[in-house]
Amino acid sequence: MQFIDETTIDHIAVKLGTSDADRALAVESLEAEQPVLLAYLFSENFGAFLEREREYILFLVLVIIESIKVKHPGQILSLSEALLSETEEENWTKMQTVKAQRFRERMDIFFKDTSQEDLLAFIEDALIDEEDGLLSKEGREPIFIVLKSIVDALNKLH
Repeated sequence: MQFIDETTIDHIAVKLGTSDADRALAVESLEAEQPVLLAYLFSENFGAFLEREREYILFLVLVIIESIKVKHPGQILSLSEALLSETEEENWTKMQTVKAQRFRERMDIFFKDTSQEDLLAFIEDALIDEEDGLLSKEGREPIFIVLKSIVDALNKLH
């Protein structure tokens, strides 16, 4: 997958964050183009997250997908359940090796071999800088793993 730069990500985040119409279109597009991903986001596994966390995850996924679409217009392949599960398991396995206690330090391992550093930085910053009380402290790490797994799975397809 082509490198998704910070400028593209920021532009999409502002666009989706300020326009209900653009956000609604992005959700419709996600439904049509990534039905497995949408089902994944609403699966039982996400029941542990607070409602506001699930909404924030959806927003961040929309930003990720729409940013990728800028660089890959009409080329995003649909994710499979198997690929999502595989990448999530790989990321949890990697997380198990981390001894650090602080969130940002725990995430460092994921930046070592990634080709999508700006997307990961966007995810990390969105989970750290979030000030509206949308996220529980316990939710940050699993949310990062979910979003990182989606990026990884899409990266494997392109």
